[in-house]
Amino acid sequence: MDGGICPVEKALKILGSKWTILILRDLLSGKKRFGELRKSLEGVSPKTLSARLRYLEEKGIVERKVYPEVPPRVEYSLTKRGKSLGSIIKSLKAWGESCRIK
Repeated sequence: MDGGICPVEKALKILGSKWTILILRDLLSGKKRFGELRKSLEGVSPKTLSARLRYLEEKGIVERKVYPEVPPRVEYSLTKRGKSLGSIIKSLKAWGESCRIK
């Protein structure tokens, strides 16, 4: 280490909140609107989802595109950096499928 934050700790700081990995999982399949994400993430509040998406956008993991329509249409997608997390999420899925814990 370089005296700074441990790389694993840094990754967990960005990805470790309850909904973040699930948001990324959903966006791996392509662009999604806010309502689609909210429907997929049963139990997430709109406030929490908005906050997580904003945070991921600030970190360069998620991109937000606003279309100049009435009403405005907003789509979220993964950036190149966000897509690089795909193998990690797939590994988590495989591990979860093999896990005997209930």
